[in-house]
Amino acid sequence: MLDVGYPADGGGFVRIKTALVFLGAAALAASAAAQTKTSGTAQCTADPPAPVEIGDKPGHSFAVGKGQCTWTGFEIGGVAYKDGVSVSSDEMNGHKATSNGYHTATLANGDKTTAHFHGTSTMKDGKFASGGGTWTFSSGTGKYKGVRGGGTYKGTPNADGTVAYKVDGEYTLPTK
Repeated sequence: MLDVGYPADGGGFVRIKTALVFLGAAALAASAAAQTKTSGTAQCTADPPAPVEIGDKPGHSFAVGKGQCTWTGFEIGGVAYKDGVSVSSDEMNGHKATSNGYHTATLANGDKTTAHFHGTSTMKDGKFASGGGTWTFSSGTGKYKGVRGGGTYKGTPNADGTVAYKVDGEYTLPTK
């Protein structure tokens, strides 16, 4: 999850929570040939954004963002995801944003997976309203080196300003 902003009418910045998290949370199991389904939730908070206006029209800007997530219910090959970090580049255009980035998750055994994500989000009344996208594994360490797979994610705003991302996917671990 990432918190980015764009100029609002009358100055200042309106924050937009972009569905960025994707999400390394996706998956790793015990089967080498067949894909294994997995799902879980990431609760994410974001560092303050630093958007830069493009200058062609109001509300059009770019930003780089970073968010921290805590995982629940996500398990791969019998090992749970603990936490993760998402880094993204975001293009804001009015009340919509497009995000591309990477999420690196740490599992309970210390191994890591990284997933590339691409998604969109919308704002309502200056707050994150909805967002989602797709993700694909790009790398892993230890037991998860060579992991393949991907899936989808969908963000829902929480009352405290954080975002809960429901992550679904499939993965395949390499054979030994």
